[in-house]
Amino acid sequence: MTIQIVNTTPFDGQKPGTSGLRKKVTVFQQAHYLENFVQSIFNSLQDFQGKTLVVGGDGRFYNKTAIQTILKMAAANGFGQVLVGQNGILSTPAASTIIRKYQAFGGIILSASHNPGGQDGDFGIKYNIGNGGPAPEKVTEAIYTHTTEIKAYKIVEAADIDLSQQGEYQLANMQVKVIDSVADYADLMQELFDFEAIKSMLDAGFNMRFDAMHAVTGPYAKDILINRLGAHPDTVMNGEPLEDFGKGHPDPNQAHAKDLIEELEKPGMSFGAASDGDGDRNMIMGRRFFVTPSDSLAVIAANAHLIPGYKQGLAGIARSMPTSKAPDHVAARLGIDCFETPTGWKFFGNLLDAGKATLCGEESFGTGSNHVREKDGLWAVLFWLNILAVRKQPVEMIMREHWQTYGRNFYSRHDYEGVDKEGATELMDHLRQQFNSLQGQTFGHYTVNLADDFSYNDPVDGSCSHKQGIRIGFDEHEARIIFRLSGTGTVGATLRVYLEKYEPDPSKHEQDTQQALADLIDLAEQIAQIKQFTGRDKASVIT
Repeated sequence: MTIQIVNTTPFDGQKPGTSGLRKKVTVFQQAHYLENFVQSIFNSLQDFQGKTLVVGGDGRFYNKTAIQTILKMAAANGFGQVLVGQNGILSTPAASTIIRKYQAFGGIILSASHNPGGQDGDFGIKYNIGNGGPAPEKVTEAIYTHTTEIKAYKIVEAADIDLSQQGEYQLANMQVKVIDSVADYADLMQELFDFEAIKSMLDAGFNMRFDAMHAVTGPYAKDILINRLGAHPDTVMNGEPLEDFGKGHPDPNQAHAKDLIEELEKPGMSFGAASDGDGDRNMIMGRRFFVTPSDSLAVIAANAHLIPGYKQGLAGIARSMPTSKAPDHVAARLGIDCFETPTGWKFFGNLLDAGKATLCGEESFGTGSNHVREKDGLWAVLFWLNILAVRKQPVEMIMREHWQTYGRNFYSRHDYEGVDKEGATELMDHLRQQFNSLQGQTFGHYTVNLADDFSYNDPVDGSCSHKQGIRIGFDEHEARIIFRLSGTGTVGATLRVYLEKYEPDPSKHEQDTQQALADLIDLAEQIAQIKQFTGRDKASVIT
């Protein structure tokens, strides 16, 4: 096998976002496009020769093709071994598990998360460092710099590896090990949770559904829920990973998990959950009862002492800035820190590694802990099942008792998807120009006490991240409106508007969320002039 040096030129726009580089499949299929980015990853790393790389993805279209290219380039660049999931499958939390368990140098994960798949869909690639977490900004910036300067890439000329069979293969001087995609992750879950208690609950007639959305978690859910916990075979819905996710949108929310919501209408159903394209997000539902991701993190924190893997207590909680402050109230009661970080799981890594936080969460349906360095959809589902098995109460009752104890944070996210990027940028600039004039201004019952662009100073390494979302805060009800442009889409821009207010009075907890937030929704339009800048008079998706 010979190493080829292929001359190339840079592509514009290969800048990793909060979760790596995401583009349309057709963009990645351009000659040299994938190779340029992979070589730029390797060029940004040091002292990896002879060491282990983990590779896998969510099974979407172009996944297997990309893996073959990455394997040949890893061999040409001097890696000693690659661990790759069978059939190219590794959920994002499973990849983190394997990086950590086998002390790999790092990993390349192929995923566009909750974005649609298929030939006309999206594709993504990101690099994870040796702690199992997404590359920090200093690494992604280095990768991007290399993409703007690249002149050549290295690749071995060799036949493709058979990814369908577990086993060991040789690729030039590098060993390729095709491993069981599920076992290491499932074993870790069995260490953390009381599988016997959950199994007893299921055996006693507890009926649930898990919607894998034809994405990566199907095999993981089948092994854990059905094989290990003894759930009925019908428990896992849409459990076969498909390259186009069955033409669905693998985003676990009420707008896209309609199959699950219909199932929960059936008599006798007690619990429903779903996960996304790469297995790192989750949605939790009781019977006709939706749990917001922010509330889910808060309940998990408040009940962690019931779970075997967390009985020792929590060091702290970390949440992304747009996530509601529901976890803050739990942290205050427990006497532990609650850290507020920018959006992007990479910001939790330092806190977890330093032992400052045990649980983490984002409002975008991501929850996790120090067991890996990624958010973890199935982990959150198992955490809830363990809580239910111990407390022997339905989801709704647990949630309402939580609100009575800690108060309720009414919270919603309004997404304006695919808007003109220039208009969305002008909207954000328009808000920034108002910061001084907004301070102290009164709108109806609300007086502005905060107007800024969130900056984060990492308490571990001292690094600073600026312009992480515009915050408008009010004196009344700890109310907030937050505006962000999302970095996860591939077409136009997505404007996210987050709305929140706190209600300590249990007699007011029964309000409909959108009605409770109606005045803030109107205020968001008044202050930001969303319709003027985007042309939209309503959100595309409300969660």
